[in-house]
Amino acid sequence: MRRTHTVQNLLRLVQRSYARGWEDSVRQYEELHPKSKSTNRRKSRIQKTVLTLSLLLAANLLVAQELTQTIRGKVIDQQSQAGVVGANIIVQNSNPLLGSSTDADGNFRIADVPIGRHTLLVTSIGYENAVIPELVVGSGKEVVLTIRLTESLVQMEEIVISAADQEKGKPSNDLAYISARSFTVEETKRYAASVNDPARMALSFAGVASNDDQSNNIVIRGNSPRGLLWRVEGVEVPNPNHFGEEGASGGGISMLSVNMLDNSDFYTGAFPAEYGNASSGVFDIKLRKGNNEKREYAFQAGVLGVDMAAEGPFSKNSRASYLINYRYSTLAVLSQLGIEVSGDAVPNFQDAALKIHVPTRKAGSFSLWGVGGLSRQDIDDPEEKESFRYNMGTAGLSHVYFFGQRTYLESIVSYSQTLNAFSDDEPPFNYNFEERFRKSSLRGSFLLNHKFSARHTLRTGVIASHLNFDLLAEGVADTLSFTEVDSDGSTQLWQGYAQWQFRATEALTFNAGLHHMYFRLNDSQSLEPRVGLRWAFAPGQTLSAGFGVHSRVDPLVNYFATFRLNPDAPYTQPNRNLDLTKSRHYVVGYERTLRDDLRLKVEAYYQQLYDVPIGLPAGSDIPWYRAYSLINYQEGIVDFPLGNNGTGRNYGVEFTLEKFFTQNYYFMLTTSLFESKYTPLSGEEYDTRFNGNHVINFLGGKEFKVGRNKNNVLGLNFRISWVGGNRYTPVDIAASREAGRAVVQWDRPYAAQVPDYFRPDVRVSYRWNRAKYSSILSLDVQNVINRSNIFTRFYSASEGDMVDSFQLGLIPVLNYRIEF
Repeated sequence: MRRTHTVQNLLRLVQRSYARGWEDSVRQYEELHPKSKSTNRRKSRIQKTVLTLSLLLAANLLVAQELTQTIRGKVIDQQSQAGVVGANIIVQNSNPLLGSSTDADGNFRIADVPIGRHTLLVTSIGYENAVIPELVVGSGKEVVLTIRLTESLVQMEEIVISAADQEKGKPSNDLAYISARSFTVEETKRYAASVNDPARMALSFAGVASNDDQSNNIVIRGNSPRGLLWRVEGVEVPNPNHFGEEGASGGGISMLSVNMLDNSDFYTGAFPAEYGNASSGVFDIKLRKGNNEKREYAFQAGVLGVDMAAEGPFSKNSRASYLINYRYSTLAVLSQLGIEVSGDAVPNFQDAALKIHVPTRKAGSFSLWGVGGLSRQDIDDPEEKESFRYNMGTAGLSHVYFFGQRTYLESIVSYSQTLNAFSDDEPPFNYNFEERFRKSSLRGSFLLNHKFSARHTLRTGVIASHLNFDLLAEGVADTLSFTEVDSDGSTQLWQGYAQWQFRATEALTFNAGLHHMYFRLNDSQSLEPRVGLRWAFAPGQTLSAGFGVHSRVDPLVNYFATFRLNPDAPYTQPNRNLDLTKSRHYVVGYERTLRDDLRLKVEAYYQQLYDVPIGLPAGSDIPWYRAYSLINYQEGIVDFPLGNNGTGRNYGVEFTLEKFFTQNYYFMLTTSLFESKYTPLSGEEYDTRFNGNHVINFLGGKEFKVGRNKNNVLGLNFRISWVGGNRYTPVDIAASREAGRAVVQWDRPYAAQVPDYFRPDVRVSYRWNRAKYSSILSLDVQNVINRSNIFTRFYSASEGDMVDSFQLGLIPVLNYRIEF
């Protein structure tokens, strides 16, 4: 408002000066032409009116050129989550200086912030300063933030921390010290070829790789993608990705629209004690609250379909808000462009999500939230009819209650349901197969957090899951019928944890915790200690270390898989008593701030995997069975007997050089060098399926302010990925030609590797900022050079040789988005 008033006052002065000059001229003219006095005065009034209107119009035009937006939100204590009263929020380098202070609840508002990127400095007596760098402010939507401050150990003093000391990407969970980082919605949108998908965005981080362009399954430090845990709003959810196979943690594309996402956390190892039922990594997704003061909308249309969102308050005087999103998509558009992303079948999907947030004065705050998606893919051919469906829905009610300023209780009740169905009918071969897996879960999660002082915080919790299942997979081949799974019923999974944070000094923080998991189906359990340490031993330099034991329940279909020795024998369930697969994570890290906006990060890790399901000694004379291990699987059913006698190990080092978004550009270089090994029934150690040995990513981008008033933004982003090729088990070509089928060398599992994977991606975007809305036109081009990367190799009996199967080629994804 200050800049607007300045312009208006200046125009008023000009108007008055001009009017006085005009009156003097009229007076002189009247003295020379007395008969024309009345006429001249009438002309004078008309011309002054026109002049006034012209000046007012000019004022409005000048003001309109200065597009502004509101930044508001809440400042909270990092450990206790309580609002911080009297914190100061300043927009750095603003002229005149813009800022605000928090009220009794920790809320703040800064109006009339010019659009563009801004850095916020947040200060409060008794707290360490916080810097929010390069915040994107557009004209279409208000910027609503939650800012966390860490209480200083030196009471009643303001601890001055420069931008160089701030930890961009620091997870919102204050008990995570290593192998963790937060990611923003803006990064999810900006990174080239992420297509607004958190999992694809994470491919740019150190230690993360993908082995399939058609899926967002991610390999973390050489582990199977099945070891990943998805959480939404603090509770475990089923695989939230379209076209997810049974037992997989990924699929074609995320069901989580960026319209719903808040800043979230991603972990690659040694995660805190509150995270259980995960062995490789964690996606901890937060859904943002809708705007509780103003109704806002977003609409996006493009090659992948349409995406719509609406949010706002329930009424003018209500502090409650709603946020709802719907997306419908079909990849038929890509097929019409000649880009086959799914063979002969065209996939279709749709999803919806909502969050209703209701704060109260005395009863705490309530949130009703939900995410769901439907995906389908069909082939209708005279010789083969195939259908695949994956439907998922999850909804929850969350309640947060504060007992004073130091203690809060978070309670969550959620319900989830999934349907994974597949059918294959091939009349010429008298073959029919049907797979239908229905699963549901009712979960209760309770977290109690108490901050004893600035030094000590204790967090405890219990997670109870009631799991229902109806599993069927059966078929007919010629005249022989077979059943892979046929079971229904229920079981429970119980988890409990406690973790303590001790801040010895401003520079040294220690975290210790314990997680316990109990699987009622077969009474298997795991007691898992977790520890973490962070030491800022010198200005701009930090050492970190972490250790944790982690375990995961296998997909339920594997426990109920049926098996029989011959067609006349009864079916049995030999894997019902499989133990939990476990791993020990050891991680050390070093961070160095090279300058205010440039950071180097190095992490080294070693993981011991044990109690891994492998083949049983009774089948030691079967070559493939001797080499089998669930460590190499990412989806599917296992319908043969297994035992928990396998082991594995992953070790490597990761480098990240990141230049934060300042001076309108950024870049990040990540390098991962690793080994992933496993030991099956044979007793020999082999490469795992996911041992790519190296992953190198280089991404960056620059923004240009364009347009007459520099209100528009042109963005150029790129990513280059160089990844070790996928592994496969070699084939004896001569023996295969003689036998007329593939003769696999099972004594050398995953010893062969396709050539390295190389892919450059680009993203071009243009943002128009107008007074009441913003619109963005973007083009993401995956594999811009159309390189033919090999997915795998297999033996073709018709050709008598190995045949290459290729990854996707060039894929353009064009989108138009408007926010208002």
